[in-house]
Amino acid sequence: MKAQCVCRWLLGAMFVLCSVHARGLRRCLISTDMHHTEESFREIKGAIQAKDTFQNITILSASETLHGVKPLDVCCVTKNLLAFYVDRVFKDHQELNPQILRKISSIANSFLYMQKALQECQEQRLCHCGPDATNATRTIQDNYNQLEVRSAAVKSLGELDVLLAWINKNRQGSSTAW
Repeated sequence: MKAQCVCRWLLGAMFVLCSVHARGLRRCLISTDMHHTEESFREIKGAIQAKDTFQNITILSASETLHGVKPLDVCCVTKNLLAFYVDRVFKDHQELNPQILRKISSIANSFLYMQKALQECQEQRLCHCGPDATNATRTIQDNYNQLEVRSAAVKSLGELDVLLAWINKNRQGSSTAW
């Protein structure tokens, strides 16, 4: 009888641990206004996409890479993609229009904030980075590197809605925390 209770307790504990571990971004507390970031992007999307000279090529959109990310790797892939956008895409993009530049700056600041919070989460070992997460990020970076720098930056900025939708999908279940 005691053996059955112990087995049930262990099974229940394993279930709870696995379900908590599999929630990806929801384990990391990040308070950010994604609506503001999405709104900033919507306001410049048309102008950015009008500069895209490679309509038949995608970096994120057609990539099954994001859709194939396992829940365990979502936090790491998100952190890596935020860093990629901050370190490469926003810096590579050359914008002359001050209104668009302000919106891009606002989005970049939001990404920096989320990136820092996810880095802290990773330091607390709540944000797992395995080989699948590294491969997913590398695939997207390889897609970027296949284009000329300015074209790749425009393409990546024009596909921000894909990244933002993916982040939101993985935040579901909590309005302000991951």
